[in-house]
Amino acid sequence: MSRESTSPPKRKSRFRRLFRLLVAMIILFLLTTVALLGYLYQKDLPPIGDDVRSKLLDSRGNILATFTSDGRSREPVKLSQISPLLIEATLAVEDRKFYEHSGFDMKGMARAVLVNLEEGNRTQGASTLTQQLARNLYLSHEKTWTRKAKEALYTMQLEMKYSKDEILNMYLNNIYYGHGAYGIEAASQMYFGKSAADLDLAESTMLAGIPKGPTYYSPYNHLDNAKKRQKIILTVMTNLGEITQKEAGQAVQEDLNLKPQGQKDTTVVAPYFRDYIRNLATESLHISSDELEQGGLNVYTTLDPDMQHAAEQAVDKEMDQKSDLETALVSIDPRTGYIKAMVGGKNYRTNQYNHALATTRQPGSSFKPIMYLAALSSKEMTGLSVFKSQPTMFHYDNNRKTYQPRNFGDKYLGEINMRQAIAASDNIYAVNTIMKIGADKVSEMAGKMGIDSPLQSVPSLALGTSPISPLEMAAAFAVIGNSGQKMPTTAILKITDSNGMVLYEAPQSKGEAIVEPSAAYVLTRLMEGVFETGGTGNRVASIIKRPVAGKTGTTDTDGWMVGFTPELSTAVWVGYDKGRDITTTDGRRAAPIFAEFTEKALENIPPKIFPIPDGVVSVYINPQSGKLATAACPEKELETFISGTEPTEYCDQHGKAPVVDDVQSKVDPAEESRSLWNNIKRWWLN
Repeated sequence: MSRESTSPPKRKSRFRRLFRLLVAMIILFLLTTVALLGYLYQKDLPPIGDDVRSKLLDSRGNILATFTSDGRSREPVKLSQISPLLIEATLAVEDRKFYEHSGFDMKGMARAVLVNLEEGNRTQGASTLTQQLARNLYLSHEKTWTRKAKEALYTMQLEMKYSKDEILNMYLNNIYYGHGAYGIEAASQMYFGKSAADLDLAESTMLAGIPKGPTYYSPYNHLDNAKKRQKIILTVMTNLGEITQKEAGQAVQEDLNLKPQGQKDTTVVAPYFRDYIRNLATESLHISSDELEQGGLNVYTTLDPDMQHAAEQAVDKEMDQKSDLETALVSIDPRTGYIKAMVGGKNYRTNQYNHALATTRQPGSSFKPIMYLAALSSKEMTGLSVFKSQPTMFHYDNNRKTYQPRNFGDKYLGEINMRQAIAASDNIYAVNTIMKIGADKVSEMAGKMGIDSPLQSVPSLALGTSPISPLEMAAAFAVIGNSGQKMPTTAILKITDSNGMVLYEAPQSKGEAIVEPSAAYVLTRLMEGVFETGGTGNRVASIIKRPVAGKTGTTDTDGWMVGFTPELSTAVWVGYDKGRDITTTDGRRAAPIFAEFTEKALENIPPKIFPIPDGVVSVYINPQSGKLATAACPEKELETFISGTEPTEYCDQHGKAPVVDDVQSKVDPAEESRSLWNNIKRWWLN
């Protein structure tokens, strides 16, 4: 009887202990959960990529691009700048309960677990947009439990710290859409050439299907797969009541206007310049790649956004995207040495090689002004110095070697002066010049002007046979345009860290005098003749409504136009990457690019004459005799000289005539300015 009476209390006691233990475990679980949630709420998330990536800024302080390990820029847009149809399509196929759950779709996860248990593997997933965002921002895509646990923690933090709209916006700006396009704006531009705000239903459902398998569902790679997934998304949207059956049918039937694969990436601004800055920062300023990508640095540059846009427009207009012909444009402000625009090729997406830095291209006749500057500054020659343009065999190296150049088309002009030789790009005159002053002097002058590429001191140097980069050519011509003063070529103004502390600042420079301003000015006046009647640049003269000086250049493989205004020194090159010969038509593309760019880049800047320095003398000469004109001379031309090198003899071909001071003597600079302004009026009226 005693055993029966004591048994129930023992069972009750055991039940109470179990109940208390269960309550304690629940309380402990709740406390742990609260503590974890509190910890996660207080703990900062790792910086999002765009927060830690260093930024490239233009001359106005606007962000041009970010530095990324994959070399591509993201183009973040606000949620209001994305088509609502794209948003609805994405939610329909990726996360229908997005605005209802707190980061995890429990029903979807349970369903996925059952499927995985049935199939014996983890093929089925149920990741919400928040989970996908956590994975894309902070984790790898490896399928491990550790990664899944971290993903869950980051998902909870994202849901705590951001609103649903903010999470959705981050997702759409970071998801990968294939072929290097990260984010919906980049994808929209790449596939359809339009902003994400302008996507229609068919385009939206096509793009919404890609992230599940960027290669498998790419309309470029597998259009059939992409269309099938598009139909699935349209069906889901119809079932959800977001669109009608008729709208879905019309979207399926719509003929999508996909941009050709590999077309220019319109969302990346100045990509060649960005890569150039990256190399400068890492190689010259010794900033590590990790610091550049993840250090939150601000790299302030000299690039002018309007001029860069003008450069890209000029290249797009004049270059055939279907051709293999490549191009480069680089423009420098002669007064500061600042690089204002750089285009390294016609399509960065298909060719990342920066041709603006290529030191393998021969400048041809565009090199001649450097030689003529050496000749003028030595005062051994003037603009009136005469050589005979005819087939000539030149002997050099103590008569042990010979060189016989030819003029283009075997056209020879007889006795010509330097002005005529520059305008007509006469090769015989150029080689006569280098033979007179010495090839070593020409090489030395080029080096002083900023050409670091090795030059061969031989007669053919006069014709630009030593390879030089477009950047070097623009820098050298900037010296001429800046009155003989060389400013250091500059692309980076300063670099600051994420707190605004200056890590690097470009040194201030007063420049270096390479030649007397008078020599640079005289050459400038001679080079203006390239754009006048009979000059090799005359066919684009009507495009440029301002004073400009320059020189064309053509070799078997390269076409050039290098020139300057008081504000810009610009080099344009065209040619093929594999040493293929260019046609006459190919070679003539450089000049229109130069003209289109120069006029567009300076459209808001009034035309300026080249400043007239001291030490310059302008006199009227008779073009036939090359002597000072008299009142009897039927023709008179105003020529400019370095003071002391002007003619002193008067023309006597037309009989004796009174010497009138204001006709044949030195011309006041004010009168020359008036003459130049008359030219400007003529340009504007063209």
